[in-house]
Formats: sequence, C-alpha cells, structure tokens
Amino acid sequence: QVQLVESGGGLVQAGGSLTLSCVASGRTFSRYAVGWFRQAPGKEREIVAGITRGGGTTYYSYYKDSVKGRFTISRDDAKKTVTLQMNSLKPEDTAVYYCAAAVSAVIPTTQRNYDYWGQGTQVTVSS
Repeated sequence: QVQLVESGGGLVQAGGSLTLSCVASGRTFSRYAVGWFRQAPGKEREIVAGITRGGGTTYYSYYKDSVKGRFTISRDDAKKTVTLQMNSLKPEDTAVYYCAAAVSAVIPTTQRNYDYWGQGTQVTVSS
C-alpha cells in the first residue's frame, strides 16, 4: 500500500516556475514507476511526465511533447519523493496536477495502469 501526497502548487505568472513534490508513504516506494498527470477543467486527465522505478543505477523518464524542455521529473527514493520542476510555465499548463504510482517496470502513460493516486495540487498560470 502506498499513499501519495502532492504539494507545491499555486498561482504563478506566465514564464514563471513551480516545483511540485510527491511524497510517498510505504516501504517499497522504489518498486513503483511514478507519473505526474494533470487535468484541466472540461478535459481528460493526461500524463505530463513519468519516471521509472528505482533500485538500479539509471532512471528513464517520459515527457509529454508540450512540456519537453520545460519540465523535469526526478526521484529520491531515500526520501520517497518525486519532484516535478516546471519552468517557463504557460497559461495552458493550468490544471490540477496529480502524482500516481504504478507497479511497473516501464512508465505507463494511461491512468488506468496506475495503482495509487494523490489528492492533487492546483497549478494556475496567469497570462
């Protein structure tokens, strides 16, 4: 069982930065691939970034095309934390952001493949 708690959301002007954190409970967090999803009003939830599970020497990451070069995902398994650094934010990045964990050797890109979810944190980017 894993519980996830996101933090770091807020209101920022376009071009600004935010750092989202996802802190997990549970002893086996390193076994989980982690994804950051977002859901804007009236839209479906979509993945923006993901990172493979820990335990090895190399992590692989995935990014939605529209955030490549602006967002960076990283994890610290000792602290049971996955971070999403978001730079050069745009108004279209406005959404509720969720972290999710999957028992998977790869990074699932669809929400149905994730086993645990956080409660979400609001990100609002003003123009």
